[in-house]
Amino acid sequence: MYIRTLLIISILLHACNTFGDREQKVYSSPSGYNLKEPVRFRVRESMQEISGIELFPDEHRIMAVNDEEGKVFEIDVTTTQPYPSWKFAKNGDYEDICKTDSGWFVLKSNGSLFEVHGLFTDSASSTHYKFPKDGKREFEATYYDRNQNAVILLSKNSAEDKKTGQSSAFRFNLATRTFDSTAIYHFDSREIAKLAGNDMRFFKPSAAAIHPVEKRLYIIASVNGLLVISDLQGHIQEAYNLKHRLFLQPEGLAFAPDGDMYISNEGGYDGVANILKFTYKHQ
Repeated sequence: MYIRTLLIISILLHACNTFGDREQKVYSSPSGYNLKEPVRFRVRESMQEISGIELFPDEHRIMAVNDEEGKVFEIDVTTTQPYPSWKFAKNGDYEDICKTDSGWFVLKSNGSLFEVHGLFTDSASSTHYKFPKDGKREFEATYYDRNQNAVILLSKNSAEDKKTGQSSAFRFNLATRTFDSTAIYHFDSREIAKLAGNDMRFFKPSAAAIHPVEKRLYIIASVNGLLVISDLQGHIQEAYNLKHRLFLQPEGLAFAPDGDMYISNEGGYDGVANILKFTYKHQ
């Protein structure tokens, strides 16, 4: 009986150690940043569901959307006053915003893009561009690629991506105001999981932006707790685990011209929404 008890204890200890090793995550930072030391800006109650962000025209004012209202908000991180907002469409699940050379675009979770007209005026409106592919799918991240003159959408969830273990990227051509019918590249979830050192099954992007200095694509994946870096053709280069204590629900990503990085966190049930600034130090 004594020997059997010792054997059971030994097996349990081994299982616990194995589980602990498998769950052990490494937290590091990409070159030029320290992800442990942000400047933190709290946002007002009206933006507890903050999602996409875009700096404009400086680092004090940030344009943002939340995932409830068809409004664009102007957040001044130095003020406690109510944020100005402009209604461009009916209420819905809006996930990201990006500024292009030809105007402002807001992404809805179903892949639709809304081109916002008359922003900063009392007569704001929008043109709706419906995502052309059938089937249930979800998007949360979009970014502007000036070299392609296109808005790129990153898929978070779709039936075809689940079958292949990939996340697809689709292009909206700004010259023709049309979507491509097929994906322009794919992210491989297994490749990202290997770089991050975890057992992630599906990669679920929630925000993306091109780094103005490095000319690489930075991607936040809130569900996965990751910051991923790729080239502009979708080839993964780096992956970093994000501590949940700091990144409660990261849904927005934007850069200042000098490379300073801003990440917005929704408030959710366990915290207050905020915007984190990470200063970029040129290498």
